[in-house]
Amino acid sequence: MRLIRVHPRPIKMNLIEVQNLTKHFARGGGMWGDKSGVVKAVEDVSFTIAQGEVLGLVGESGSGKSTTGRLILRLIEATSGKVSYNGRDVFALPKNEMRALRREMQIVFQDPYGAFNPRMTVGNIIGEALELRGLKSRRERDEEISKLLEMVQMPTNIGGRYPHEFSGGQRQRLGIARALAVEPKFIVADEPVSALDVSTQAEIVNLLLDLQSRLNLTMLFISHDLSVVKVLCDRVAVMQNGKIVEIADSAQLFSSPRQTYTQELLAAIPVPDPTRARRTLMARG
Repeated sequence: MRLIRVHPRPIKMNLIEVQNLTKHFARGGGMWGDKSGVVKAVEDVSFTIAQGEVLGLVGESGSGKSTTGRLILRLIEATSGKVSYNGRDVFALPKNEMRALRREMQIVFQDPYGAFNPRMTVGNIIGEALELRGLKSRRERDEEISKLLEMVQMPTNIGGRYPHEFSGGQRQRLGIARALAVEPKFIVADEPVSALDVSTQAEIVNLLLDLQSRLNLTMLFISHDLSVVKVLCDRVAVMQNGKIVEIADSAQLFSSPRQTYTQELLAAIPVPDPTRARRTLMARG
């Protein structure tokens, strides 16, 4: 997988501030349930993301990464804590103001196919998002759809086709185009390459690098693949059991990880040389 590393990006003021973010889910108990009947998915998490920065959020499956991303966007409601976007308290906004803010805060899913309406064409899927920008005329929408498709390196004549007609990598490009249609300033990329083959992963990561640089996007990049995170992210936060256990500049974290858990994650990165032993982690769910 060939990935292109860009020069370090200038970091500006904080766009996202997460303070003591907590999410508990109720559960029915049983042999695996604790006495409280509560799953502590995210517990007292705090971090910032500067304008124009890409922060990686890494950890094993079940560590709370995706839940954190959805909490920041208020796709699910937090148990406690605070998220500020550009100085505004996201959790305190009334519904009408939150709907308006969603133009600036978007998400790219692991496989956007499940988030697409299979009965809608590519043109309608992207066009629906463009209407939120106030582009009402057919001519304006068609021109913008072509521009967005070109931006994500897709043919511009596919507006009449349906999502199932495309490969996983192509669907991911369409998901990125839809997210960009409302001209967001902040994107949560939730495992956007984990379902793709290695060569396609590299293409999507290079596309994200290019788009981030061209559009000055701020991004939370959620992944369990540290080899991808190393290329894309300015800083990295490591999650374990719902908590941030380490956060550092990317170069520092990969060269001198402080926590044993981070060291184990780095040790589990696959290497091309099969004669080189790597420790592996037991799946924790």
